[in-house]
Amino acid sequence: MRRLLEHAGLGGQVVVESAGTAGYHTGDLPDRRSRAAARTRGIELSSRAQQFAADDWQRFDYVLCMDRQNFDDLAANAPEGAAQSKLKLLRSFDVDSPPGAGVPDPYYGGPDGFEHVLDLCEAACAGLILQIRREHGL
Repeated sequence: MRRLLEHAGLGGQVVVESAGTAGYHTGDLPDRRSRAAARTRGIELSSRAQQFAADDWQRFDYVLCMDRQNFDDLAANAPEGAAQSKLKLLRSFDVDSPPGAGVPDPYYGGPDGFEHVLDLCEAACAGLILQIRREHGL
């Protein structure tokens, strides 16, 4: 997302963070296979894992989930109204994605699983950038 924001001229205007619904990988780098696949596209994945915190609902305009399980976990603990206005599946921003589609877990997709996930995420993020431009006049 950050690379796409830079290419769109929005790098300094949009804050992007990533967090999980569980804390068991807190402090870890992304999986080495994920970092390697991203690096072939000129993307450096260097952020450390963190867990979604209650105050993140206030800090961000969008809370995006990769899959339905994470969506449901966050929705169950969302402040009133936040789930409806902020919580979305990432792929909902990709017009070519089926309704309700999640991003598959790359760990089970064989050697090409990480490349496929990057393709899906880039398509969804391109749509998200269009939405951000519309909603925020950027």
